[in-house]
Amino acid sequence: MTRHFCTYFDRRYLPHALALVDSLRRHCPDFRLWALCFDDDAYAALRALTIANVTPIGLAEFEDGDDALAAAKHNRSTVEYYFTCTPSLPLFVLRQHDQVDAITYLDADLLFFADPTPLFEEIGSSQVAIIPHRFPSANSRFERFGIFNVGWLTFRRSAAAIACLTWWRERCLEWCFDREEPSRFADQKYLDDWPSRFESVHVVRHKGANVASWNLANYDMTRRDGKVFVDDEPLIFFHFHHLKRRRTWLFETDFAPHGARLNRVLKQHVFTPYCRLLDDKAAAVAQVLVATAGAPLRPTTPNGRRFSLFTAVSDFAAGNLLLYVGGRVL
Repeated sequence: MTRHFCTYFDRRYLPHALALVDSLRRHCPDFRLWALCFDDDAYAALRALTIANVTPIGLAEFEDGDDALAAAKHNRSTVEYYFTCTPSLPLFVLRQHDQVDAITYLDADLLFFADPTPLFEEIGSSQVAIIPHRFPSANSRFERFGIFNVGWLTFRRSAAAIACLTWWRERCLEWCFDREEPSRFADQKYLDDWPSRFESVHVVRHKGANVASWNLANYDMTRRDGKVFVDDEPLIFFHFHHLKRRRTWLFETDFAPHGARLNRVLKQHVFTPYCRLLDDKAAAVAQVLVATAGAPLRPTTPNGRRFSLFTAVSDFAAGNLLLYVGGRVL
């Protein structure tokens, strides 16, 4: 059975998206992914790479005739516009492709470590599926940013799911900013009341779905029989939220605020393979961008922050930096 997914990114996140694709090919070979490219470089590079099962969507095609999106684009930042587009992308795929019976939105910074079939089996006939952040009780304060995470969202081709997507799109067009307000935060906090607001919404229970810095403190991460386990369930996919490359040998994380710690299993079998994939994909993207755009992919610091010895020492002290040396996370 073909699984249908969609995601979005710009040229900076293209290596992450390609890593996601590799993991889908390994663990979910019968899939199709629609990839919305937010800039011409990403679109040209993805087309040049001609990856089986991946369909690039150019921004002009996506925005064509959508006056509401065009209006929203002029009153918010670039990243806020990206968030605004989240509900519009699954709707776009469902409207353009009649053969798609269900579409699952994925953040581009996910990596699959096992077949996602158990998640689809759990979702069953539900019309919409969402995954909670699962914040530890000590971090319940973070629920002000949303009970549920936008990293994985499944919508069936049904009246109930379309109603949910349409309502969410309308809310994001009205307000979708990267700041916290009562009952609102970006595209995410709108999900808080979906289980009661909409029909047939399933809250995914599988512990191996959407493991991330914000919920790592909940779990015992182990490895046996060649697989990583989250307590007693296999890791399906990890969400590498806020993993930002500061240097070739240094990554920034957001572990400290969430009380997250990396044990040997996470370092060797989750973060090391992901960082290696990013290396490989960044090299491939750089070659393609030189050929298609005449310029390589240049690493950027998060939110325009400038790297300095002072910030490095501060972040190391806080536990928010990872050393990546010799192809290994130390």
